[in-house]
Amino acid sequence: MASALFLITRHDPLLVVASLVVAVFASYVALDLARRVRVAETGLRRWWLAGGSVSLGTGIWAMHFVGMLGFDAGVPLGYAGGPTLLSWLAAIGAAAVALRIATHDRLTPWVLLGGSSSMAVGICAMHYLGMAALELVPPIVWRWPVVLASVAIAWLASAAALRLFFALREQHGALRLRLQGLAAVVMGLAIGGMHYTGMAAAQLPQGTICRSVDGLSGQPLAAVVVTAALFLLAGALVLSINDAMARAREAQLARSLHRATEDLQEANETLQRRAFEDALTGLPNRALFNDRLQHAAARIARRGPTPTAVERLGVLFLDLDGFKPINDSFGHEAGDEVLRELARRLQLTLRESDTVARLGGDEFVAMVESRDAEAAAVTLAQRILDAMRQPIRVAGQDVSLSCSIGVAVFPDHEDHAPRLLARAEAAKGAAKRAGGGCCVVYEASMAGDAAEQVLLQQALRHAVARGELLLYYQPKVDARSGQVHGLEALLRWRHPERGLVSPAVFVPLAERFGLIGEIGNWVIDEACAQLARWHEQGLRCRVAINLSPYQLRNAALPERIAAALEQHRLQPSQLVCEITETAMMENLDAERSVLDQIAALGVRLSIDDFGTGYSSLAHLRNIPARQLKIDRSFVIDLTANADAQAVLEAVVGLAHALRMEVVAEGVETADQHAALVRLGCDILQGYLIARPMPAEAVPQWLEALKAGAGGS
Repeated sequence: MASALFLITRHDPLLVVASLVVAVFASYVALDLARRVRVAETGLRRWWLAGGSVSLGTGIWAMHFVGMLGFDAGVPLGYAGGPTLLSWLAAIGAAAVALRIATHDRLTPWVLLGGSSSMAVGICAMHYLGMAALELVPPIVWRWPVVLASVAIAWLASAAALRLFFALREQHGALRLRLQGLAAVVMGLAIGGMHYTGMAAAQLPQGTICRSVDGLSGQPLAAVVVTAALFLLAGALVLSINDAMARAREAQLARSLHRATEDLQEANETLQRRAFEDALTGLPNRALFNDRLQHAAARIARRGPTPTAVERLGVLFLDLDGFKPINDSFGHEAGDEVLRELARRLQLTLRESDTVARLGGDEFVAMVESRDAEAAAVTLAQRILDAMRQPIRVAGQDVSLSCSIGVAVFPDHEDHAPRLLARAEAAKGAAKRAGGGCCVVYEASMAGDAAEQVLLQQALRHAVARGELLLYYQPKVDARSGQVHGLEALLRWRHPERGLVSPAVFVPLAERFGLIGEIGNWVIDEACAQLARWHEQGLRCRVAINLSPYQLRNAALPERIAAALEQHRLQPSQLVCEITETAMMENLDAERSVLDQIAALGVRLSIDDFGTGYSSLAHLRNIPARQLKIDRSFVIDLTANADAQAVLEAVVGLAHALRMEVVAEGVETADQHAALVRLGCDILQGYLIARPMPAEAVPQWLEALKAGAGGS
């Protein structure tokens, strides 16, 4: 009887399904946005929170509004705009609460209770404000038990949503997507259940009329709302997915960079160890000894002539007597074993504060600091001589050796640290001339070598004007094809009386006496002129020249190179400038402008003697070089030393990662050639390819190379 007092209501099945689809999709997007809001950076989090709240709130509201548009009471219905707008804002507020709580680290009971209650209030406000948009006369009669049931469903759905936010946080990959889809269905049905339970609580009396009949209504409007909501949610989901993919790429890149950094660090440590350590004996090498010598001398010099400045620095230069016959009689392996044993005895003889190093061959040096450095050095020399008298077992035989030792003291014998070693070497020469097996302290009369160097540098001053300098050229070839990649210009000095003087002799002289600038300019001009002459002969090639550290400190160097290229009408790419790793790293900041200007010309830069310096590999990416040249010392023991192969492999990988060509110099055997090709080196140079030759011999060599390739 009571039911006859109210209108019979029903829902459009199509719109019910559409509303549930929107609810499920909105739930799926909500779960995805919760992850984005949580992981976003602080500056972006507020934008994700705002955009996510609008997108998610609109999706939930669209489900509710479409469901109401599908409500049919048998009388025309319409929804007033004001309450409808308020219901939309309530949905956005509920979504904002949900996404804000998703940023918490933990879902505590109080957070769960407060958050689910706030969300339930927002959802119920959305629903019942939307129902209030129906301006009915007489008004709706509510079934309060059903109303309370809808409120309970809203609260439970909110609590479940929050739990799902936190539960899915720990899931990844395909499993998370499957669980997220299942959770979205559950949440969507829960939201739909709340809505339709709330709708079932509304009873319309017989004779009810709707004063807002001209408001929002109709299936076309429902279609527009569904479409707009789905597009908005889809846009939010696409943005979320793109953000997740970008973060995944960043994480992968970060992992790759971390692994690369670890590999580079390991390779750098290996290279530094090799750069400062003698491979045969494990002692410090010349570079490390010179570094320690200069630091010790500078430390003593800083104290000045004060009563407390009592420390002195003693340097001992050791050379084995009669080592060559051991190599000749027993072989190089036996000779290496003798050197290792000598190194071991030296380490046992010296104090922990002293330094001992191997310069090369059978030459060793030691350094002591003491109040009376000369006496301490002589005493140490005597202990070394005594230790050397103990027989060494070589190839099953006991062999006795002796050594000659020279001593020089800083600052007594020399106040310039780099020359102190030369003073000790001169004293060693005197010990040799005295018959060996003894120690000699430096005296001024032993400075004949210094006088000889003065004469040599005086002759070198006129070498350019007299036409005594010349360039030899050593080819570089592509490692795989064997085709010529270019040539390196190597400086030579043809002295009128001494013949060809080694660059190892006259280049340090030129640097020491300030002649390297003029000689370096001659090399630039002559190399460019020779390139032009070859071009006239139809030979197209690239030539590399070496730049000294002194040239790099000259701000006019780029202008000089540009002028030479213009004068001889050459393309900048045909010229390669090789700079040693040490020179490039020692004054990287000061010389960076010069290097950048040279690179800007189009001239290629190459890092020469790589592996002999002491720089961090991290600097490589800041250098405008496109070529890396591995020092010959790494190539020599490549086929016999697994560590050398590992280091080379790391260096090649590093260079290629930085888009640099790798040149290996000092290739002398077919086994080295094969190993370098296998390791990925791009360009090879060495006696196996060709020895340095005068410029006039280059065309014939190229023709012979072509003929050999054609014949094969």
